[in-house]
Amino acid sequence: MSRGKIIIFLLLLGFVSACSQVEPFVDSRREAGRPRANLYVGSSKPNAPAVCYNPLWTDFEEVQKMADEVCVKNDTGIKATVDRKEYFSCTLVTPVRAFFRCEKEEL
Repeated sequence: MSRGKIIIFLLLLGFVSACSQVEPFVDSRREAGRPRANLYVGSSKPNAPAVCYNPLWTDFEEVQKMADEVCVKNDTGIKATVDRKEYFSCTLVTPVRAFFRCEKEEL
């Protein structure tokens, strides 16, 4: 392969990877078309959100905030507490999945 082709290939690879999703997301996919509405496919549950993220580009505070928002939205708690983390279990660009538990804050 010539040097020019290698450079073009690397540039194209850079453009394609720039378009991929590197933002954290709540893994809350649902199975469509099933009679029961609460049939979960993703790892996230209303009282136990799971957030996929890339620690190179995302601060854990942002991941914590996303989990807290899920707990408040589903009225299952106010604060999300980290339960565990799994590595290389989400997508290629967001390889870490953090599992949380929704808890009520004690007064």
